Amino acid sequence: MNSTSNPENPFYAADKRVVFLLLCALSALLLYIKKDFIENETAAFEFLQDRPEGMILRIISGLQFLSIPLIYLWKFTVIGFLIWVGCFMFGYRITYAQSWGIVLAAEFVFLIPELIKIVWFLFVDTDPDYYSIRGFYPLSLIHFFDYTAMDKRWAYPARAINVFEIVYWFALVYGVHYWARKEKKIAWLIVACGYFFIFFLWLAFYLIVYK
Repeated sequence: MNSTSNPENPFYAADKRVVFLLLCALSALLLYIKKDFIENETAAFEFLQDRPEGMILRIISGLQFLSIPLIYLWKFTVIGFLIWVGCFMFGYRITYAQSWGIVLAAEFVFLIPELIKIVWFLFVDTDPDYYSIRGFYPLSLIHFFDYTAMDKRWAYPARAINVFEIVYWFALVYGVHYWARKEKKIAWLIVACGYFFIFFLWLAFYLIVYK
């Protein structure tokens, strides 16, 4: 079935510019809440805020907000291209714009753990230290280890492998299936070749080059 005959799905077929601005706005809001109400209230930050190091931290914090749309644009461009190439290789008639939109829509999954993190430190663990915040990622492998004692090269991979990453895979597969309207097992193969492989290759590369 041609993708133009697909019924409209507001999750994948919405105006990309509007969805992108919404994603950036929500990400910036969650980042602001996390920094202003959680990270900036830790004893370590309060100690540094009147020192030169505190000014550096505030500059870095400001740059994080400015970098949100740039990071998203880079991520969606690369992953969207990989998904599009995978679709082309398997004979799926999906445009690059549709592939880009799939990745954009799927990214909303990663707002959920950020929201959970905010709720956790605002209402459950209300007096966290810096390491507690750094080592917290909901439903990830890092919770099976002591963050303060583990080799730091393993910290990022342990956070990156989590339930929300798996949900993200399902969102990508559903998006490919939505636009192509073919067998879902082929959509899984496309995402596996276009994203899974690169994801785990990146984690392996990180472990090798980390110092």
